[in-house]
Amino acid sequence: MLTRRVIVCLDVKGGRVVKGVQFVQLRDVGDPVELAARYEAEGADEIVFLDISASAEERGTLLDVARRTAERLFIPLTIGGGVRTTSDVDRALRAGADKVSINSAAVERPEILTESASRFGSQCVVASIDAKSREVYTRGGRTPTGLDAVVWARECVERGAGEILLTSIDRDGVRTGYDLELTRAVADAVDVPVIASGGAGGAEHVRDAIAAANADAALVAGILHDGVTTVGEIKQLLRSAGIRVRGVA
Repeated sequence: MLTRRVIVCLDVKGGRVVKGVQFVQLRDVGDPVELAARYEAEGADEIVFLDISASAEERGTLLDVARRTAERLFIPLTIGGGVRTTSDVDRALRAGADKVSINSAAVERPEILTESASRFGSQCVVASIDAKSREVYTRGGRTPTGLDAVVWARECVERGAGEILLTSIDRDGVRTGYDLELTRAVADAVDVPVIASGGAGGAEHVRDAIAAANADAALVAGILHDGVTTVGEIKQLLRSAGIRVRGVA
């Protein structure tokens, strides 16, 4: 039986963790290094840093934050946002990332997935897909592409992605649950791990993403930042549902 993962997402802007609803209405949550360390102590399996502004002036800040975080973490760290070239992937890995998430650049030039997988290994390459009503969007959820999320996920894997991070823009921050239909469709279409993202309102939604939609992992953020639940409570519920997780006796 596969061990399922609970992954904590930290959206970073200007060196601070922020959280919003459907990619807007951002509010400050705290220091990324301190939050990453806290969530690891609570039992998170991985941490994801996403530079949601992805502007050139913040690139150095994010890498510095990633470097300081990696020095304290013992769990995998993924960095994403504004990754445009294999050189960007290289810099993120050198800063301490274990994986690099690629979104807009992959749509604009899919070869970056193949080049990165060839140079660094597929295990380092995460194809991040933001979808609204099954259509892929880029540029922080602002630009529609006309691509079908399931078809695009399959192509990403064929080009070398070792994991899919699937975010429902419609569900992001609204806490009504993950898009189970879309998550299941992508999970059934590819042979690499799929991470469900966008919409968790409680531990039961994480359970549903894994048990009903066959996600390998679930990304959580706001419900942890606001104290709605904890990583430990999520894992206890998963285990009680017969789902194998790490760190629960």
